[in-house]
Amino acid sequence: MNTTASPALSVLDLVPVRAGQSSAQAVAASLDLAARADDLGFRRYWFAEHHNMPAVASTTPPVLAAAAAARTSRIRVGSGGVMLPNHAPLVVAEQFAALEAIAPGRIDLGIGRAPGSDPVITQLLRMTGTTSDVDRFPDHIRDILGLVSPEGSQVRLVSRPGAATGEPYAVHATPAATSTPDVWLLGSSDYSAALAAAFGLPYVFANHFSGEGLERALDLYRTQFTPGEHLDAPRTFVTANVVAAPSEAEAEARMLPQARMMARLRGGRPLVALETVEQAAEAEAHDRLATAMLDGLRARWFVGAGDDVRGRLASFAGQHGVDEVMVSPVAAPYDAEPLDAAPGRVQTLELLVG
Repeated sequence: MNTTASPALSVLDLVPVRAGQSSAQAVAASLDLAARADDLGFRRYWFAEHHNMPAVASTTPPVLAAAAAARTSRIRVGSGGVMLPNHAPLVVAEQFAALEAIAPGRIDLGIGRAPGSDPVITQLLRMTGTTSDVDRFPDHIRDILGLVSPEGSQVRLVSRPGAATGEPYAVHATPAATSTPDVWLLGSSDYSAALAAAFGLPYVFANHFSGEGLERALDLYRTQFTPGEHLDAPRTFVTANVVAAPSEAEAEARMLPQARMMARLRGGRPLVALETVEQAAEAEAHDRLATAMLDGLRARWFVGAGDDVRGRLASFAGQHGVDEVMVSPVAAPYDAEPLDAAPGRVQTLELLVG
């Protein structure tokens, strides 16, 4: 499959926290970015779910999506994604049914399977020490699809594992729904692609985290897709890390702090708040933390002058047969830039639309 048209653009936001910045300032900067994305014509704005990370404040996607919905008028808002094994399906369904009531026709519920943190945080989130919630991921997707529908879901309670199920019990995520959020399945593996295909759900490949297996997953999703009540045909898009600036040199400078954070993450080093451009340049000159992986990141990320990045994104979308790319704008700040704003990330979005 191929297309030469420019893809629609959307935004994935992890709400980055820079050194010396408070959570309140980081959230304020992201909400300003959401408002700007709305003005610029971006299609959707999703918040990720990560926990106990010094450089990431996006811990509760539905709360942030509600705040973004209040600051915008057109753009779709939602999660990219809610890590379902961390949460009771009914709670997730109720949260997003409420969001749909707040902003009808503008809510996306992106669902993922990864924990979004370490085993300790996973246990604290669900207060269990088992893997059963991951193992039951397909069942929980089915539960959510029923719960958010206007008809609700019929559940059968089980008192203990292995016990007989009881009488069906009607459950609704909200009393009188007139519309439902769009449910997307997120992933970066054959498993997630096959599951989305089996459910007949739209699928997002998390290319911003790892591009390995992208083509195979998309092919598998498209060939195994089963039409149903949610979709008649496969629907998919991909994510990408992006830094656009007036010059390639500035884009490279704004990329380095994020590259260093990725190096820490992959190297098992303690994570810290996101460095500024100046802090990263000084540190890299001494420890060369990210130097070994920079060429690889340049090949997978979209970093450069605005025109070049736009062209590369269009080629990338055409190569993989998608009509939408969700960009994670990872441009880091300079020391002098305000703590409650993100000029580099705003600049990236503005340059992407020309």
